[in-house]
Amino acid sequence: MSLRRRLVTAGGLAALGGLTLLAAHAGAARRARLGNLRRQFSLTVAVAVGQILIALLAAAGLMFLSHHDAILVAVIAVFVGLVAVRAAQLLAGGVLRDVESVRDGLVAVGAGGRDPAIHARGDDELAELASAANRMVEQLVAEESARGASESARRDLVGAVSHDLRTPITSLRLLAEAMSDDIVDDETRRRYLDLMTTHIRSLGGLIDDLFELSRLEAGEIAWSMERVRLDELVAETVAAMRVQADERGVAMVTEVPGDLDLARANPEKVQRVLFNLIQNAIRHTPADGAITVRAQDADDAVEVEVADSGARIPTAERELIFQPFFRGGEGAARSDGGAGLGLAISRAIVEAHGGRMWLADGAQGDGTRVRFSLPRAG
Repeated sequence: MSLRRRLVTAGGLAALGGLTLLAAHAGAARRARLGNLRRQFSLTVAVAVGQILIALLAAAGLMFLSHHDAILVAVIAVFVGLVAVRAAQLLAGGVLRDVESVRDGLVAVGAGGRDPAIHARGDDELAELASAANRMVEQLVAEESARGASESARRDLVGAVSHDLRTPITSLRLLAEAMSDDIVDDETRRRYLDLMTTHIRSLGGLIDDLFELSRLEAGEIAWSMERVRLDELVAETVAAMRVQADERGVAMVTEVPGDLDLARANPEKVQRVLFNLIQNAIRHTPADGAITVRAQDADDAVEVEVADSGARIPTAERELIFQPFFRGGEGAARSDGGAGLGLAISRAIVEAHGGRMWLADGAQGDGTRVRFSLPRAG
């Protein structure tokens, strides 16, 4: 091939390549006007195949082929172009189907659907996008469920607090109105004052418990932790509660080994948990019943159990009893007071120590076993 023909060929290819790139840049800059991805893919394929056809036809003309050869080259070029277009459509079709699947799934989620399964047939970035979208939907469902449960718990809490505040406040109002009546004698007035003091203490205790529970749940605690001998702490607590148990005819037994591992805890807070559990057990144990306080080592923790011979907690209420203000069936609302905050506060105290509280299984006959664990001291 002569130098002139080579230069003409190179110039033609350069011009063709430049025009193709300009067309591609123009298409990329105006993607919004091109419409959907199918149209964009079609334009891309058309530009690429058109460049091939023009290059082949130009090459055939420059080589001064015969009329027959020129037609043959043109037929081959057209055939190759059509095959290329169809192949590009097939490949792009799978991509577009995955894109549409992700789009339709996200649209359904935006419309309120929470169970669309977004699938991608390939094993590529679109499949990763579909998996990410599915995880997003699962997280959204979990967050909405938690939000709904939280809102329901908030409503229940407000209702329970309102109920527990209404009774003493109403009594205080009626007593105050009665005392303002000049007909009430001094003895009755003193009796009314005693009743008012009782209601005021009840309100104060409820407010203190609510404040402490809110601080525990918010993690706003500043306790000093130390190495605690639970055998001594249990013995001291049981001795303090034995008078109350004797008044109700309930026997108290301790089963705590002397070589029990030390626990890392705040002794005052742990003792309050024990007071709550033992007082609950006394309240729900009939006369001639028994309460047993046990402790044992367990892996990297120390476990304490308060078992009574009262009514068992129904299966459906076993977890609910640790919720604030829960009032279930007979024997279910085992709290340290009428407000139903004792077990909720006790569990929050234990969890703030890094332990847990639960109802133990396997009790023989009637009775309830509340168990909690505390980290073992290092």
